[in-house]
Amino acid sequence: MLLLVGAIVLYGLQLGKDVHKRFSGRRWTIPSTAYSDSTILYPGQAINPLLFKNKLKRLHYRPVAERPQHIGDMQLTEGAIRIFLHDFNKGGSLREAFPVEIRIDSNRISHLKRTDRNADLTLLELEPEELMHFFGLEREARKLVAIDDVPRHVIQAVLSAEDARYYDHAGMDPRAILRAFYTDLIHKEFRQGGSTITQQLAKNYFLTPEKTLRRKLKELMLSFTMEAMYGKDEILEIYLNEIYFGQKGSVSIHGIGEASWFYFGKPIKDVSLAEAATLAGIIRAPNYYSPYTNPGQCLARRNSVLAAMGEQGRISEEELAAASAEPLSPIPYQAYGRQAPYFLDFVAAQLKTLYSPDDLAGLGFSIYTTLDTQVQEAAENAMSRGLEEIEARHPALKDRSPDKRVQAAVLVMQPRTGYILAMIGGQDYGASQFNRSTQARRQPGSAFKPFIFLSALDRLTAASFLSNVPRTYIVDGKPWRPQNYASIDADRVTMRTALAKSVNRAAVDLAMQIGLEKIVATAGRFGFSTPLAPYPSLALGSAEVIPLELGRAYCALAADGVLPQPLSLKEVTDENGKVLQQRHMDIEEVTSPGKAYIVTSMLRTAAEEGTARDLRRRGISFPVAAKTGTTNDFRDAWFVGYTPDILALVWVGLDDGDSIKETGAAAALPIWAELMKAIPQYTSGGWFETPTEVTIRKICPTSGQLALPGACPNPKDEVFLAERVPTEPCGLHGKSKKPGILERFINVFKNL
Repeated sequence: MLLLVGAIVLYGLQLGKDVHKRFSGRRWTIPSTAYSDSTILYPGQAINPLLFKNKLKRLHYRPVAERPQHIGDMQLTEGAIRIFLHDFNKGGSLREAFPVEIRIDSNRISHLKRTDRNADLTLLELEPEELMHFFGLEREARKLVAIDDVPRHVIQAVLSAEDARYYDHAGMDPRAILRAFYTDLIHKEFRQGGSTITQQLAKNYFLTPEKTLRRKLKELMLSFTMEAMYGKDEILEIYLNEIYFGQKGSVSIHGIGEASWFYFGKPIKDVSLAEAATLAGIIRAPNYYSPYTNPGQCLARRNSVLAAMGEQGRISEEELAAASAEPLSPIPYQAYGRQAPYFLDFVAAQLKTLYSPDDLAGLGFSIYTTLDTQVQEAAENAMSRGLEEIEARHPALKDRSPDKRVQAAVLVMQPRTGYILAMIGGQDYGASQFNRSTQARRQPGSAFKPFIFLSALDRLTAASFLSNVPRTYIVDGKPWRPQNYASIDADRVTMRTALAKSVNRAAVDLAMQIGLEKIVATAGRFGFSTPLAPYPSLALGSAEVIPLELGRAYCALAADGVLPQPLSLKEVTDENGKVLQQRHMDIEEVTSPGKAYIVTSMLRTAAEEGTARDLRRRGISFPVAAKTGTTNDFRDAWFVGYTPDILALVWVGLDDGDSIKETGAAAALPIWAELMKAIPQYTSGGWFETPTEVTIRKICPTSGQLALPGACPNPKDEVFLAERVPTEPCGLHGKSKKPGILERFINVFKNL
């Protein structure tokens, strides 16, 4: 007996070491979570009601018929949206929930009010959306909760369902074992278990599920050891965070904190008595008692738990009757899936340079990104419709195998910050994870021309004339003759017209005038990683580029010549809210504000009178700087457009380089236009401020010289760098003799 007792004591001491080692260290691997950016609302802001309501649903706001009374409630009416906000932990500080009213008039926020205080709001920030988890091999989702944050009725429901005498036993409950044995004996099958919460925790945390006497004895020893070493509340807290609650697709739901969000779309502190009994009832057999697969059995089990709570005196008869009468009302089932998968792959690649896969899978980081889910949804909708229309016009494209269908890349960025608001890398992520926004190398065609024209602004102006006469160039000993896509009869065109109407002959003439090496040097400052060879065809976009790099280069034109670093990651915090990484804007001036403004001005002409003029017919009424791009045999179709607030790039093509039989204006522009119309919060209608180094003068469009009032027909305003303002009056419509010294001096003085 002494030997037996000694062996048991030694074994218990060893188990105690194991328990202490496990419980004193990190108890769980918590997957890191990626979030979207938060959403700012303010009076006067235009919104897309459909996209905004979809966002609220993804944030787990539940539609109710009456004014919201509980956290997470949302009432949708004709002229207003009323929300009881969730708690929002931002930067380590908690913004507690409160009710708000968002009044909407003509798709514009007219009023924001905090209704519990009847106070107007000038700004409201909605919490970020959960985008994905960085799982380990176990693929367990878990939100940790402290026992003090779990409502009393939730704890009482779990105890009634799983271990009514939890606080009265030392790890094993003989009464429960005898009761279970009797029930199983009567029914001649295993119907009821006698395990306590401590035993269940010992089994789930330390043991395998095998049903053997040895495993059961070890379970008992572990239970006694845990009860001797830890308090009841601490054991219960570990149990509530460990217990299995079912499946969300391929992801296991563990812990009551995660389960309350999965089944009811709310934190555990906000669940009702009926919902608490539902969660407690699921524990016994999560897949059988799931409200999604067996709602009838789930309801019966919930009411059984409520009845047990009543019998044990944990709730009153009135509470029992009211909770039992409530319908079973889980939120709609949502299988685990990632939003914006191409964007998240891009984020994950950046994170791998900062953290190991094990850290991401186990340390519970919160990763805040730049993604705007409303913009992402708008981009996905526009791309899908655009590609469907292309395939409808060309049935042969639709008949191709799924891996060879028409593809698209869509990027939406904030020019001054470099924030990536949306990213699409292909038509179907499930079919191909190749991200065409960040990995494809394609010829940009005429979408590259703005950087050719920018290179010339040290010598020429937007009013300078370029040759449109057919010309043959010798390249590597072979003749090469550029052709215009559309016929233009004039022998010469201004730089503005050449860029706006994408005149190929004039673009090549310009490139040869200023020198191909200079163009390569200028373009190199804009961050292109692909080689740019000094051939005349470079003026027509023959060199390959990566869409993200082209979009970034255009950002510099929209940001006063400052090239931003594309950012997808804003901040990383640990599980306690402490900031671990914070990404700041990394910018570099690559051209002057004046030159950037002049190119932008010429691209506005392209949107209004040139190759992008179809924008207005498609409902784009605000001013835009834009450029189309089409490569030989219609292999690539591009459209890039921007305002002071936002830039979007669209590429359409086939991975194998075959022709899509469409231009940038026909294939990519419609996608861009539909996307922009869907996000009115980013299209204020403002235009760029004129830099101090830019001067505006009226010129004669025929001569390119200063217009003579009353003499030159149809004079136009033109923008010039201050040092390149023309001084000569129009020689076609004025005096035939050259002005004298005094007259030239007076003209210079007037222009200054």
